[in-house]
This record gives sequence, structure tokens and C-alpha cells, in this order.
Amino acid sequence: MRDIYSDDRIVMTLDAGGTNFVFTAIQAGIEIVDAITLSSNSTNLEACLKTIIEGFNQVNAALKTKTPQAISFAFPGPADYKNGVIGDLVNLPAFRGGVALGPMLSELFRIPTLINNDGDLFAYGEAVAGMLPFINQAISNAGLSRTYKNLIGITLGTGYGGGIVVNNQLCMGDNSAAGEIWLTRNYLKQQTIVEESVSIRAIQRVYKEQSGESTALTPFDIYQIAKGQQAGNREAACIAFEEMALAVGESLANTLALIDGPVVIGGGIAGASDLIIPKIIAHLEGSIYDLNENAIPRSIASIYNIDTEHGLQTFLKNSEVEVTIPFSSKKSIYSKEKRIALGVSKLGTSRAICLGAYALALDYLDKTNLYA
Repeated sequence: MRDIYSDDRIVMTLDAGGTNFVFTAIQAGIEIVDAITLSSNSTNLEACLKTIIEGFNQVNAALKTKTPQAISFAFPGPADYKNGVIGDLVNLPAFRGGVALGPMLSELFRIPTLINNDGDLFAYGEAVAGMLPFINQAISNAGLSRTYKNLIGITLGTGYGGGIVVNNQLCMGDNSAAGEIWLTRNYLKQQTIVEESVSIRAIQRVYKEQSGESTALTPFDIYQIAKGQQAGNREAACIAFEEMALAVGESLANTLALIDGPVVIGGGIAGASDLIIPKIIAHLEGSIYDLNENAIPRSIASIYNIDTEHGLQTFLKNSEVEVTIPFSSKKSIYSKEKRIALGVSKLGTSRAICLGAYALALDYLDKTNLYA
């Protein structure tokens, strides 16, 4: 994987929220200017676009004699990310009918502009500087020869986001629509999308349904109730997180059947990982059945929670054995057990997205120079 911490090229980036836009610049994986926060002006397209231009102008000015080589950031979808065109957005309602945001910035600043989904950039940031390097370094330290090159990233927050890295490359899909895990079927409510059970609103809804309480609580409140650290209906709070974990577990089971790689979890609700991850793993370790009621493992690979010392050390145990090559005196290595690591972000969600945007811009610049 790329070593972003030894690259001197500068990339300007943006954290685009519905209320505020936060601008900065990154060099060698480090923010090199103070963050600049401006109101998004989300209901007025012209004002919003001018805000984006102004934000990058201020970053450019703060760089003084340093020259940025690219702009790269996450922006909400739907969008044609490959062409930098934003579609009809919910949290930024001024964007309608296709707004060529990327081409506009490329023309104004005369540098390449890359825009991507935050779930994609989260996964790529963890692949470049977070979960994958952590896993591979631990494997190397244990004296093992395996190397992991794939990664599934999911974010649990306002919604349910996802991103996929295959062979150390971000998988964006032919239609800029890869990693849309939120759209998978809801295991608990079969006619709905899984996001209805994997989101802040889902935690709040289930707690209200189970407790009969009408008071609006945050997921953190409900987490504290589940842990016995705050007054409330503890059983209802536990069920709220258990239901979400079950829905995540089934969506990951379907994803892991197609993408064989470790799983990293980000987003605000990942802070409740001690309640969520064991239930996800329990579901993945369960069974699915054929028409003759024969049990089949829900996941081909064994799943390990590498955020616990026991889980990490078990994951790192050597399961390779030597087998004799038929009609030969030589031997071959046989990896007897398939293993998947699962854990919480090693960088923090926002930083992972930021570093993902930075690394993707460097990749683009390298490929552009290669074929120039």
C-alpha cells in the first residue's frame, strides 16, 4: 500500500455537512493549515457554490508559497462521482438536476478535482493508513506470511454507509454505485431497506417501541442505559442495539459472501461496539439452511473481533500446515482455516475519510503522470 506519510504533495479537501463546510489542506497525511469553517448555504445553489469556491480560495491563500496539486473530498450522493457531477441531494436541497461541481473546481483552480462518497473514502483511508496496515503489521510481527489486500468499510450513524477496497484499490463501480450496503434487504423487516434498522433513528425507534417511553433520547443516552450507567429501561436499550447488530450481521453475511476481506466499522454508533460486535459475530457464526434443512455456515470464514486481545491473538494463530504434493516428495502449504478480522476504525471516521481523499488524489496524480 501507499505510504501517504512520506509524500510531500499537497491536496486541498473539504468536509461537507448539511450545515457547515470545513476546508483544509493535507501534506504527508497531516493537515497543514488551520481548518476553515463556512456556512453551507444549503438552500441556495449559487450561494453554496460560491461558499465552496471561497473556502478553497482561503485554503489556497493560507498555503502561501506552497502549491496544491489536487482537490479531493467526500460529498453526499446520489452523484456521478467519476465525472464530478452531483445529483438531487436531501441534506443539500439546492443541488438538483445535476451540478458539475468537480469540473467547476478543476476549471477555476486548474488542478484535478476528485469527489467521492464518504463511505468509499472511509474504507480507502482505513485500507491505506488504518485497519489493513494494522492487521498486516500484526501478522508480520507474528511471523506469518499472509497479507490482506481487501477491506469492507461500514459506517453506523445517521445512515448506514459502506465502501469496498479490492486488491488495495477502491472499488467505485461502473456507475459510481459500489458499496451501497444501506440498500440491502432488512433481515428484521423484509420489505424495507436495512438502513431502517441500522441508523440513529433505528436505535431511537426500537427503544421507544420496547420501553413505551416518548422522551427523545440520543443513541449515547440509550447506550448508557444499556450499560446501566443511566436511568431508563435497560432491557429496551439492549434490544435496540441487539436488533441493529442482527441487521448489520445479515447484511455483512451477504457482503462477505461476495467480498472476502476484513471488516472495519466507523461512524458515531461504533462507539457502542462492545454491545454490537459480539452480536454481529454471533449471527455470522450461525447457520443458513437448504431445502432439506441441512445447516450451512452463514459465513465461510471464521470471524474474529480483533479489538479484544483474545480475538486478535486467536486471529493471529498459525493455521497453515504442510501437505504432500501427490506423486511428489515435495510439500505445499495448506491454509486450513479461512479468517476474517472485524474491528472498529483505527483512525476515527473523519480522519479516515480525510486520508482516503488524500490517498485517492495521490493515486490519481500518479496514474495521470504515468500515462501522460
